[in-house]
Amino acid sequence: MSSPLRRLGWCLLAYIGLAWLPWVLSGYHTHVLTTGLYYVILAIGWNLLAGYTGQFSLAHHTFAGLGAYTSALLGQYAGVPLLVGIAAGVIVAAGIGYGLGTLCLRIRAIYLALATWAFAESIRLLITVEYQITRGDLGLRTTLLFRTPRPTPYYYLFLGLALVAIWVAWELVHSRIGTYMRAIRDDEEAAATMGIDTFKWKRFTFAVSAIFAAVAGGFQGHYVGLLSPTPMKFNEMAMIIIMVIVGGLRTFPGPIVGAIFIEILAEFLRAWGEWRMVLFALLVMVVARGYPAGLVGLCQATVQRLARWSPALGLLLAPRQLEE
Repeated sequence: MSSPLRRLGWCLLAYIGLAWLPWVLSGYHTHVLTTGLYYVILAIGWNLLAGYTGQFSLAHHTFAGLGAYTSALLGQYAGVPLLVGIAAGVIVAAGIGYGLGTLCLRIRAIYLALATWAFAESIRLLITVEYQITRGDLGLRTTLLFRTPRPTPYYYLFLGLALVAIWVAWELVHSRIGTYMRAIRDDEEAAATMGIDTFKWKRFTFAVSAIFAAVAGGFQGHYVGLLSPTPMKFNEMAMIIIMVIVGGLRTFPGPIVGAIFIEILAEFLRAWGEWRMVLFALLVMVVARGYPAGLVGLCQATVQRLARWSPALGLLLAPRQLEE
């Protein structure tokens, strides 16, 4: 069995190993986990772009919204089957991501962030003001994928999607393209000198990141049952960034750990309202100052301390070197 198929087999075993959770959790807790898996997909996609390629986009959440709205509008006005609508949303998001990357990726740093933020706000405002088509802030109803609001079937769906996203991202990061991505992040000029078409691979990663977001957003739209421009506000993008940084920017498991951790913490602090964002901002500053590799780095540091205290225990628990 080839290595990619072997890793896909491990994902299948992980799916089987986590399939029991809805049977022991309440509907509310299953919903929280399902939402956390949705954010896992978004966080993995953004980490590919920002963590591995060094391109700080602030429009990632917008591609999730585009995937959801495209599918919902095609279903409502054209009678397109649900899965076809989701696929169309992914194609639209990939095309727009490719075009936006073409326009914006020749600029760097803060200018790239501002350009993508302006794009995201423009799309949100367009959806808000086109009331006759999108229903604006009143919300656009969507068809539930499993014809039920119960979270259990959606948990199994998003668990499968998250594991596939992890598998695809792993294969991409550990391929020749992943080497190009890290070279661009570390020193774009040196990468170009070595013959790497930096613009081509930045644009490719931007489009792939948009696809991750659109897949997650398309299925999420048919889970929540009602779309509005509210999740397309900057707070949503801030949450994705917080998840990746707290979990571990530039590490592979970081977005996975961070998305689940922050989603559970956000639900625990729901009664605090917008004060949650203040606490999350403080958490990001503490993590960035103390452990730039996030929770993953903290776990690795803990294992290293254990190794110094007990070499045998350290050998037992020592993880593989974090991928950068």
